[in-house]
Amino acid sequence: MEKIERIKRTVDTGSVDRLARILGAFDENLNFLSRELGIVAYVDGVKIHLEGDADEVRIGAEVLSSLTKIAGSESIDKTKMAYCIELAKEGRAGEISTLESGVIAITARGKQIKCKTVGQKTYVDAIKKNTVVFGVGPAGTGKTYLAVCMAVSAFKSKQVEKIILTRPAVEAGEKLGFLPGDLHEKVDPYLRPLYDALQEMLGLETYGKLMERGAIEVAPLAYMRGRTLSNAFIILDEAQNTTKEQMKMFLTRMGEGSKTVVTGDVTQIDLDGKDSGLVHATDILDGVDGISVCRLTAKDVVRHPLVMRIIRAYEKDAERADKSAIEKTRKTPKKKDGETVEGE
Repeated sequence: MEKIERIKRTVDTGSVDRLARILGAFDENLNFLSRELGIVAYVDGVKIHLEGDADEVRIGAEVLSSLTKIAGSESIDKTKMAYCIELAKEGRAGEISTLESGVIAITARGKQIKCKTVGQKTYVDAIKKNTVVFGVGPAGTGKTYLAVCMAVSAFKSKQVEKIILTRPAVEAGEKLGFLPGDLHEKVDPYLRPLYDALQEMLGLETYGKLMERGAIEVAPLAYMRGRTLSNAFIILDEAQNTTKEQMKMFLTRMGEGSKTVVTGDVTQIDLDGKDSGLVHATDILDGVDGISVCRLTAKDVVRHPLVMRIIRAYEKDAERADKSAIEKTRKTPKKKDGETVEGE
């Protein structure tokens, strides 16, 4: 039986303030690290001692050392701890320090919005550098929220004159039937996530004034046809539910001085048997100058840590289904001319 090597490592946080940020309320961050890696962790002064399996202790030490570098200015919670553990397991713990700088926006209440994962930072940097950006990834990765933040930032700095938000009015596996009211009231349920993000960034009063003035426009995708959208920051949300024809129509609306961000989750396509315009567009446009395709993953989920695990479980189930389908295809006997397979 192979003997498991057990070792001890010590990480010096340098100060009580950094230590407190890393530990979290009632040491919940350190306890989370200990449970996730199956190691013993305890504090002595401003130092954190780790004991356990060599590989797991090494990962834990890398996580704590990286977090120590950003703990002076960043808050640490279980979600960030879980993300750092995932990076360290891939040998990318050093990338954690890149999250320390860069406020991308400030909400109406003065809250600073920063990237919480390396994937998010790559996404935001791509929006800054490119004219068209595709943000593809699972729920909870901040695709739409960060796009709205960047749109508001560009509007406030007068880089654009207008913010245009749109999404296809496709129901998520349900039939809602007739919706009463005017156009605004009919599309409101579909566009609510966009409204919420805008109101948080601008404040309810400013948001209302900009909507009345036409500086912010929120509309279903069908109303984009025939228009040329110049000097605008345009966001297409839930783009996985566009057809190829709709996606082409949308992308060709862009005029002079505009920037476009397209977001979507290709695992949540609600089109009845039709090909997704998002999947098609990212395949044929990836690598085109001025266009960037950013693919966020379960590691970039910034909601409850459990969301990351849920997404992973679904991904594994999809992989098993694919393997099962391939195996079934291999085992199915091929028919020769004039023959029939038993059971037909």
